[in-house]
Amino acid sequence: QVQLVESGGGLVQAGGSLRLSCEVSGRAFSTYNMGWFRQAPGKEREFVSVISWSGDITDYADSVKGRFSISRDNAKNTVTLQMNSLKPEDTAVYYCATDRAGPLRRISTTPALYDYWGQGTQVTVSS
Repeated sequence: QVQLVESGGGLVQAGGSLRLSCEVSGRAFSTYNMGWFRQAPGKEREFVSVISWSGDITDYADSVKGRFSISRDNAKNTVTLQMNSLKPEDTAVYYCATDRAGPLRRISTTPALYDYWGQGTQVTVSS
């Protein structure tokens, strides 16, 4: 059983920044592709960003490109999402998730391919 714990959410004004972290249990973290997703009230869960198991490939949703940055520290079993220039439409619960087939396939933006999820952390951006 893999456990994920997100932290770093909160309330921030538009234009501000937040840094989300996700700590993953177990010894195989360095083989996982890691994704961030978000879900706003009344909306479906959507892709935000992903980083490959090796850390050299990343992808972002068009809505966050140039504002968000994903990184990972395999020594600390942690993936981080730096969020800058936040907008009210970024308000959502943010989830990290593991794709344990990391070395076997390309990074994915599809939630169904992710097998373990954190409990989520609330991000609220006020206008």
